[in-house]
Amino acid sequence: MTTAVQSVDRALTLMELIAADPEGSRLSDLARAAGLAPSTTHRLLTALEQRGFAQSDATTGRWLIGRRAHMVGAAWGTARSLRIPAVPQLRRLRDTSRETANMGVIEDGHVITIAQAESREIMRAISSPGGRTPIFCSGMGKAIVATWEDDQIDHLIDLYGLTPATARSLTKRDTVHAEIAQIRRDGYALDDEEYVVGLRCVAAVIMGPDGEALAALSISGLAARMTPEKVARCADMVMKTARDLSGRMTL
Repeated sequence: MTTAVQSVDRALTLMELIAADPEGSRLSDLARAAGLAPSTTHRLLTALEQRGFAQSDATTGRWLIGRRAHMVGAAWGTARSLRIPAVPQLRRLRDTSRETANMGVIEDGHVITIAQAESREIMRAISSPGGRTPIFCSGMGKAIVATWEDDQIDHLIDLYGLTPATARSLTKRDTVHAEIAQIRRDGYALDDEEYVVGLRCVAAVIMGPDGEALAALSISGLAARMTPEKVARCADMVMKTARDLSGRMTL
């Protein structure tokens, strides 16, 4: 085992030990349980703390699981609970449109693709599951934030900015709000070569029972095939599927 891999393995072992005790664990106990020297244990715990995966309680001297670890775990649970009912629908969208169907959620200023049914066409749009796209360069991202209040959208822009991916990307606040208004009227969002030149995508939001956006669905394909007529047909398909899933999906 290489040194780097060994360090990762040891750090993960420490995280498992910390997570097993909600009251927190002392460094000496963690070192003993992991079979590590206290100095090595402290070094690894410090690295985990710097990344938010562990945290120390200055009062008790105990180590607890960090906020970032909770976020990663919650993301896995969310993605899994959303994927299960969506996969058959994504395949149906793929087969009907002959393009790639995707599902994504928002995390840290990006849309994360959590499920996909890839087109069988030889020339196809590929953005693998796990891929990250800036929110305002993404049809799915814009579909989700269109359900937010305008001041929340402004806060998002203040936090992450509007960095362009292509010459067609949104880069001005007033343009963002104008497009969000259009999405609210139409019921779907469009990524018109705003993230990848030659790729067009149409998306609609999946709503939860509490009225909050859970995720978004999209159909993406080469711009040469995604003509205005096909975009309109795909918009109808993706909105209908999103409405159907909205009635059945919870976290």
